[in-house]
Amino acid sequence: MAVILQLQDAYKRYGEQELLDGASCALADDQKVGLIGRNGAGKSTICRILLGEEDLDKGEVVRSRKLRLGYLRQHDPFLDGETVLGFLMRDSEQPEWRCGEIAWQFQLPDAMLDQPVRELSGGWQTRVKLAALLLHDPNLLILDEPTNFLDLRTQMLLEEFLRSFRGGCLIVSHDRAFLKRTCDNTLEISRGQMTMFPGNVDSYLENLAERREHDHRVNAATLSKRKQLETFINKNRANANTASQARSKAKQLERLELVEVQGEEAEIRFSFPKVQPRQGAALRTEQLTIGYPDHEVASGVQLEMDHGSRIGIVGDNGQGKTTFLRTICDSLEPLAGQMKWGFGCQIGVYAQHVYTSLPEDQTVEDYLHYQAASGSTIQQIKDVAGSFLFSGSLVKKKIRVLSGGERARLVMAGLLLEKHNVLVLDEPGNHLDVETVEALADALCRYQGTVIFTSHDRHFMHRVATAVVEVRDSQVTSYPASYDDYVYRIRKQLEEGLRAEHTPRGESPLVGNTVARKLGGKEERSLQKKLKAVERKIAKFDDDKKAINEQMLSTSVAKEAQELHEQLTLMAAEVEQLEETWVEIFNVLEGE
Repeated sequence: MAVILQLQDAYKRYGEQELLDGASCALADDQKVGLIGRNGAGKSTICRILLGEEDLDKGEVVRSRKLRLGYLRQHDPFLDGETVLGFLMRDSEQPEWRCGEIAWQFQLPDAMLDQPVRELSGGWQTRVKLAALLLHDPNLLILDEPTNFLDLRTQMLLEEFLRSFRGGCLIVSHDRAFLKRTCDNTLEISRGQMTMFPGNVDSYLENLAERREHDHRVNAATLSKRKQLETFINKNRANANTASQARSKAKQLERLELVEVQGEEAEIRFSFPKVQPRQGAALRTEQLTIGYPDHEVASGVQLEMDHGSRIGIVGDNGQGKTTFLRTICDSLEPLAGQMKWGFGCQIGVYAQHVYTSLPEDQTVEDYLHYQAASGSTIQQIKDVAGSFLFSGSLVKKKIRVLSGGERARLVMAGLLLEKHNVLVLDEPGNHLDVETVEALADALCRYQGTVIFTSHDRHFMHRVATAVVEVRDSQVTSYPASYDDYVYRIRKQLEEGLRAEHTPRGESPLVGNTVARKLGGKEERSLQKKLKAVERKIAKFDDDKKAINEQMLSTSVAKEAQELHEQLTLMAAEVEQLEETWVEIFNVLEGE
């Protein structure tokens, strides 16, 4: 083990907030480290400092001469018209065979290597950037929220890459399952200090609970001793015979100090208002068809969701999970069939389209007081606000000046204070740190109402879901097994696909001999041309969606945000239709 990057006696302040206060840490070339801390603790700032993109106020970053630092780039590093293989060879200066070998590890089909990389979807471009990262042969990777917006399959590929990577890693992620599978050490940032713990995130959290319990016991013993001393002093200080003993005890009392409870800031706990448990079906659908006026997403949906269940909605990106959620919470009209909520269902919704229509003139504090269920105390409201990073002067901020991420957190905080017996949640863990996601999972597990939700966070899904509904291939059906079984099935499919893709260059599954025998040359070329045209359109939509999402996160004008959301909705429908067309052409080329 060789230390190749160090932070020594580091200080960093933003305004009144002290992110680093004499903090130090050391990263080795064989350690995979998960960086843990509350939102706003400075995790992303530390990454930028170690990458050399931001300076310390005081202190030093020490880089070994052996350091070969790699990081997953968030920007677009591709040239106009550049193919996947061309980019990999230009970026890494490695030969074609080596680039093809590394591309295979990320299931990039041979035929895709000859496609312009900017015509690929965002998920495929991420895989290309990961392949480029490995080709540089780094011995330390720094990854800040690498799983954001990745579907389950791509997350698993990234996991396998990191697990087999021989160098060191520093990974910031709110996904506890991802950290557990990739990191063998945990680096905590808390109150300006950094502490390294051996073991993964689960071991760290167990250790944190043990330290906190120990500190509470020490403080309880100290308080008991204080009480005994104070009683003795009060009884004996006026008595001439015992006054000297009282003075001695007073000196002992002065020396008794309470210890600062370890990890106290990570102890978050909140609850949804209590609801009356109900029996029977909360939601029934009869031959339901969901989608948009010009595009059908799924049809023949026959579901029955029972009161008190917590249903996780699963499926790859673009299959229609959000469309289904929007339909059942009445923000999107079904195209056909029937949908009926049970008697007395009071539905609370967390979704992007909800926080675009918040009351602009209200403050954070006003909004939470208005949303809170009858009987909520001021302290309960303050506790929930603080858990979602609205404390001090922030509760006085007008909603109109909040960013998209702040608005999303505010909607979730408001939902915790309302009284609903059904919750529909679309990616509720977004914008939250590990501890807050864990507290949200605890709150949902104690909640006696019905929860219908989707999340890319596997640990959160594992904790919360009691039933699973899968959205796949234009169908929405109850999955017959648990969420863990679903993850196992996807992992197996991924492993089988990885083996199937390992074919020599020139014998691509898209244009192999099997296809050539079933299709005439002219017909095959025509289909390949159509396939590439569809891929170019999808890539163009992906770029447009990224730009609109960035606008939504930066705007504080409700009307503008709503218009941007409507644009996204229309684009999502067109992308899903294009993806279906792509699959049809691909299957014909595959001979299926």
